[in-house]
Amino acid sequence: MDRISLTPDKPGSAIWLPILAGLCASLVSIGLARFAYTPLIPSLIQNQWFSASDVVFLGAANLVGYLIGALLGHPLAKRTSNKTVLRLMMLTVTLAFFACAFPLSVSWFFAWRLLSGVAGGAVMVLVATTVLPHVPASRRGLASGAIFLGLGLGIAGSGTLVPPLLSMGLQQTWLGLGVLALVLTAVSWFGWPSSTSPAPAPAAVKTAPTSMLAGVYLLFAQYALMAAGLVPAMVFLVDYVARGLGAGQHVGAMVWVMYGLGAIVGPVSYGFLADRLGAKRSIRLVLLVQAIAVGLLSMSSTFVALALLAVIIGSFPPGIVPLALARVHELIPGHHQQQIAWSRATVSFATFQAISGFAYSALFNGSGGNHRLMFMVAAGAIVGALLLEWAARLLTGPKEKTCAAATIT
Repeated sequence: MDRISLTPDKPGSAIWLPILAGLCASLVSIGLARFAYTPLIPSLIQNQWFSASDVVFLGAANLVGYLIGALLGHPLAKRTSNKTVLRLMMLTVTLAFFACAFPLSVSWFFAWRLLSGVAGGAVMVLVATTVLPHVPASRRGLASGAIFLGLGLGIAGSGTLVPPLLSMGLQQTWLGLGVLALVLTAVSWFGWPSSTSPAPAPAAVKTAPTSMLAGVYLLFAQYALMAAGLVPAMVFLVDYVARGLGAGQHVGAMVWVMYGLGAIVGPVSYGFLADRLGAKRSIRLVLLVQAIAVGLLSMSSTFVALALLAVIIGSFPPGIVPLALARVHELIPGHHQQQIAWSRATVSFATFQAISGFAYSALFNGSGGNHRLMFMVAAGAIVGALLLEWAARLLTGPKEKTCAAATIT
């Protein structure tokens, strides 16, 4: 068993400090850096900062950066430390917000959106492994939920903060987000653990059964298709309501708030499902519900329907993170191999998220701004993830055994 206790210099009463730092990091680098852009899309177009096609292209820049950050996170931490990289990434996001207040050119904006994505990817692969070793095992589940909750709080915060900031002007909105990121960076600055507890040496590794490895790689493929399925709503939901349906910026912001509420309850509710049903069955159920919800989004136009669907769909991006992590733990008991598998899963997710960002951008521009078409494609991607699980079940059979020391290469 992998047991990691509190470090001697970390009293129990101070456990909340690294947890708070982790929450702030996910809130700033992913919750705000990525999701605050969505309610700004209509204003960026209407204020003629950029054309509609450029705005969609710039939205994809963050997704590409996320992939780069997921790949560079661990190498950067090895050269310095987890704490240094996490601090640097939060500062990078803060600078990006301030820089985006000045639309000097498309390339300038793209570079800063890209850097904010790099920060998000690096934080995703580092934050849990930095914080959780300093939390007692009995509180580790709660700590993990609190860290991932930062994503939902960022989404909800962007929906509630951006509209009043926009009333002061688009430039002031970016500056206001920069100030908020700076405050959260300062709050987290001294909360990071001074060092990461060393992981125990891995036990002798045996080759995993073919069926076991198949389960791991199936998760990678499903996680990748989930990424492709969540991009359209994540990027275009507000624009769909505000411009596509002609409901206006205010209604679009209200729907985005509902999306944010879903994002807040997602990690907790999905974690509860994993505890009650197991991660494998929970993934199957969540994929089915999400495919239906995204499909209905392409056919809905009333506020009540849009608000309800936004809550359901909003639970998906942050909710699948602890759910996929729970699935990794189901498949691979060893701590060292779990870290490797989680890193691979994050890269798989980030890769398809980046590819999807540019693919949807091309589809949006090529279809003359057809939001419904993108939602239908997204629903198809989620159905594909569900069919993969069923196909694997037919090929390998319903029985599954975990491997005490699976090797993930």
